Amino acid sequence: MPTNNHIAQTETAAEVICWIGLGSNLSDPEGQLQQAFDELAALPDSQLIQRSALWSSAPVGPQDQPDFVNAVAALRTQLPPLTLLDALQAIEQAHRRVRLRHWGPRTLDLDLLLYGDQVINHPRLQVPHPEMHRRGFVLAPLSSVEPTMIIPEKGPIIELLSHIPLDDLHPL
Repeated sequence: MPTNNHIAQTETAAEVICWIGLGSNLSDPEGQLQQAFDELAALPDSQLIQRSALWSSAPVGPQDQPDFVNAVAALRTQLPPLTLLDALQAIEQAHRRVRLRHWGPRTLDLDLLLYGDQVINHPRLQVPHPEMHRRGFVLAPLSSVEPTMIIPEKGPIIELLSHIPLDDLHPL
């Protein structure tokens, strides 16, 4: 599959289905995610077409923080990848996202997991998300709504899930 090393901010994207990972462990995490679903649905040139249930998971990295609430959402969009990334980061900022430490607590985290079947390597954006194939809190919600999905360059989601411990992951 070709690698896209340059993404012009002004290029027009064809309509694609992209997947967004959502996470929160501060300031009413369930409410943060519910509001984020609404904000994703309101993005220009985009339509929220699918969303998972909410899941609870232990934090990755520092354990001195609350458990996370996670979910995934599918958007049908015409926004180019970097424009979509900017929109996701603007939503995070509206939720007062502060990046104090790597894998630390947050009010809202929105990750662009997949952008159609494209592979994107850009200084600001890597798609598929470089850690998604190792994260139960991404794969379990994703497989609950798209069990036959194949992650570009990684393989079938069901196979990826079979290699990940899911003990700390629970649907809400």
